[in-house]
Amino acid sequence: MAVDALRRREPSLAGQAIATWQAVGNRRVLVCVDAPHLHAKQALADAQAMLPDLVLRAADPPGEADLLQRLGHWALRFTPIVALDAPNGLILDVSGCTDLFGGERTMLAEVERCFGRAGYRARVAMAGNADAAAAMVRAGFSGVVVPVGGDLAAIGALPVAALRLPGEIATGLARLGLLTVGDVLRQPRAPLTRRFGRPLLDALDFASGARARPLTLVRPPPALLAVRAFLEPIVTRPAIDRAVDALLDELCATLEESGSGARRLSLLAFRVDGDVQEVALGIGSSSRDAAHLRRLFAEPLGTLQPDLGFERMILRATETNALQARQLIGSLGVAALAGEQQRMLSELIDRIGQRAVVWRVAATGSHWPEDSVAMVDPYATPEEPDVWEDRRRPVRLLPQPKELAVLAEVPDGPPARLRLDGRVHRIRHAAGPERLEPEWWGDKHDRPRRDYFRVETEEGSRLWVCRLGMDLPSAPARWFLHGVMN
Repeated sequence: MAVDALRRREPSLAGQAIATWQAVGNRRVLVCVDAPHLHAKQALADAQAMLPDLVLRAADPPGEADLLQRLGHWALRFTPIVALDAPNGLILDVSGCTDLFGGERTMLAEVERCFGRAGYRARVAMAGNADAAAAMVRAGFSGVVVPVGGDLAAIGALPVAALRLPGEIATGLARLGLLTVGDVLRQPRAPLTRRFGRPLLDALDFASGARARPLTLVRPPPALLAVRAFLEPIVTRPAIDRAVDALLDELCATLEESGSGARRLSLLAFRVDGDVQEVALGIGSSSRDAAHLRRLFAEPLGTLQPDLGFERMILRATETNALQARQLIGSLGVAALAGEQQRMLSELIDRIGQRAVVWRVAATGSHWPEDSVAMVDPYATPEEPDVWEDRRRPVRLLPQPKELAVLAEVPDGPPARLRLDGRVHRIRHAAGPERLEPEWWGDKHDRPRRDYFRVETEEGSRLWVCRLGMDLPSAPARWFLHGVMN
């Protein structure tokens, strides 16, 4: 982990042999090594003699502990229960989470892939208890899923070093010929306790699952927030607006420092009589633009009821996403302008969404007009099927089709005249029919077929009309107006 972190900070070290070292008494030894023929706890002088080109850096235990903590926070994306296994391990309790990733092996592969993409090489294993899984990866296994109830069999063949025992205990076991965990587990406990003490029995119990080791869980980082307390309660709307402006400026500055943008905001207003009022705000795309957020808050703030006044306000970013700074002009050119246009569209949707329900349409795969689209999130970018280019249909359908009286020149031909809203309209042009048959993958086979025509009246109205009755030749055809063409 320490070497990978160095390479992330110094890309020029890629591909070079590198190690970290620290002083142990009057000796200097290697701590973390990524170099051929070298290993941890080797004397620094011997390592330099064997590999003169070795890049050396002093170990930074506090920095590595902080890095492990941050990686633990990052691993909360896989499960809400993450614990640190210092100095370079993480324990993830994935009970009930594996199905979300498609199974246990798929989840292991995803965890390894995500750490690799972040620049950290990781070995991963899954077992019934934390120490058995940790022993597997310390022994060099990766991608292993121990079957339920198979922890003892899995760890039995592992070397004693996989338990991470103190050096004197590991050396003493080796002198007795106990080289594997299974060899030690088969020995009577009383002699082991007298000779090696409690640490050995604890390690064996934790790895075998006889006892659960207490873990220090990683707590999620607190939500970003800004707080204002007032010497005198505020009552008027201008005073509330000024307070919210100050909170937004402070929160947005904090978001910028953390490299993130808010997706959801919550304003808590504490009244002097103990009442707490909340104004929540959702944003389509991450933002830390105080001016934009201020416009979004303008209308919701009108719902606050100060009564005797607010004595305290808290503005929280309850949901955030990573948001990097973007260059809008210069070398990025067209891509930057496209990104700026996307940001402006997102802000427009945010403002409209404060007053009305906003949505986009996405294709469903059905050719029936009333079932062909579905409402989706307005910030989504639905795919447009190729078939849409060939279909000329109304953008919007009538909520309820209107029945028409139609006269056609030939029995199955397009309409020549139609009566709509009490008036008779002559048809100047007509195109069609577009016949719709029942969908074999979902419809009942007796669903009536339809013929659709695009017609233009002499007054210039362009209509989309539908004919029913092809399934019953003896019955007269029925005509309906289903939409108005643009």
